[in-house]
Amino acid sequence: MCGMPSAETTRASVHEPDPVPPTREDPVAAAGSELFGGPLGRRALLGTSWWTPVRIVALVAIGMFALGMVQKLPCYDGAWFFGASSQYTHACYSDIPHLYQGRGFADGLVPYFDKLEGDMEYLEYPVLTGVFMEVASWLTPGGGSIQDQEQVYWMVNAGMLMACAAVIAVCVTRTHRRRPWDGLLVALAPAYALTATINWDLLAVALTAAAMLMWSRSRPLAFGVLLGLATAAKLYPVLLLGPLLVLCWRAGRWRAFGTALLGAAGSWLVVNLPVMLLAPEGWSKFYTFSQERGVDFGSFWLILSQRAEEPLVTDTVNTWATLLMLLSCAGVAALTLTAPRRPRFAQLAFLIVAAFILTNKVYSPQYVLWLVPLAVLARPKWRDFLIWQACEVAYFLGIWMYLAYTTSGDAHKGLPQEGYHLAVAVHLLGTLYLCAVIVRDILLPERDVVRRSGDDDPSGGVLDGARDVFVLGAAARPPRDAEPSEGPYVEWGGDGEPEKDSRSL
Repeated sequence: MCGMPSAETTRASVHEPDPVPPTREDPVAAAGSELFGGPLGRRALLGTSWWTPVRIVALVAIGMFALGMVQKLPCYDGAWFFGASSQYTHACYSDIPHLYQGRGFADGLVPYFDKLEGDMEYLEYPVLTGVFMEVASWLTPGGGSIQDQEQVYWMVNAGMLMACAAVIAVCVTRTHRRRPWDGLLVALAPAYALTATINWDLLAVALTAAAMLMWSRSRPLAFGVLLGLATAAKLYPVLLLGPLLVLCWRAGRWRAFGTALLGAAGSWLVVNLPVMLLAPEGWSKFYTFSQERGVDFGSFWLILSQRAEEPLVTDTVNTWATLLMLLSCAGVAALTLTAPRRPRFAQLAFLIVAAFILTNKVYSPQYVLWLVPLAVLARPKWRDFLIWQACEVAYFLGIWMYLAYTTSGDAHKGLPQEGYHLAVAVHLLGTLYLCAVIVRDILLPERDVVRRSGDDDPSGGVLDGARDVFVLGAAARPPRDAEPSEGPYVEWGGDGEPEKDSRSL
């Protein structure tokens, strides 16, 4: 890897570096730019117009979100309310209008405190998501038929979620200072637009993206507070603390990690503790429901269960899924401590969330939203991103066509079980493919497009350019006769002098 600068022998510049235009380094981006006049010229004047990358990406994200709303039009006009399978044949299903009445918002019930009628006794969402749903219900007028109210409720939620989508686009665009145009990957992601208004996941995704931005700016307390709020909206963001712990262990940045951990715990408790104390049964419903829920759509467990002679037992699946996730965490930790160069935070964040998705007993189509911003920061390569997105779009269509098949009676409109299993496999393989190229980038850092541009870890904050203090394996024993790097020289630190690697003294 003599063509790649190392973290110990290079340092960051005190001057703001030039941005990296994707049309100059990415063939797919360059080919796509032909629709808008071709790749950016070498003498183009950047930053001299109101149309900055952040504003352009935010507007594109809002436009794509609006197109996703248009895609739901057949359901808005009636498929949510008439006919069991039409919302599936049009691939426009959303939980939002159905749960307006199904979770008591139409009747003015207070989430977690008031008991519901039917099988679900309490709202089965984390507290901050419940607050989001409740606020949307306050903004929904009570007049008219229940159908009218559900339509307005969905529209109100869509407006609030659109704001979340804009926040995500801005945060991703600003996280890597030299790569603002990577935010277009988020804004233009087709699966992102298709699934944005299925559920309320964008709230947690927006808080997580904001947390990543704060960490990249070396603000661990703000990162922790935002991550705690994200975890109060959805469970998956807490997983990011795992790889961050191992990265800070390798770099010896314990104070920053401790600050982040305290901030996350504090903000999570501020949101959850009042409901936990005053309505413990309602508060715990999310956790008991997640534990008791059987094998469901989108997981490889469903394929195994439907192909087995007897359905899999939920407790057995919980045990095996937990073991697989723990093995994945151990693998990520080993990769972090033995990699030739400390992995970037975004790379490990993607891997750990992807591991959770791959091993979980359910994969709802909107879960792709969790991964999109992390994928853009971890592997901002248009070809690989679009391959993965194509797989996710195939799964998005597959699950609705399968539900159309199962709800259309003898008409059998849609996709049979074997076809749905293929769609699940395509989703799994697409996610594994992106994981594989990210692991390759970690093991061969010269293949990492972010580091090939001369950066170390632009989303790493205090980790960016930090020395390693604890490594394992071959990374701890670099060859003394290694040739000097011939790659681009990157500066970091503020003393104006390159730091020497203590291992060579």
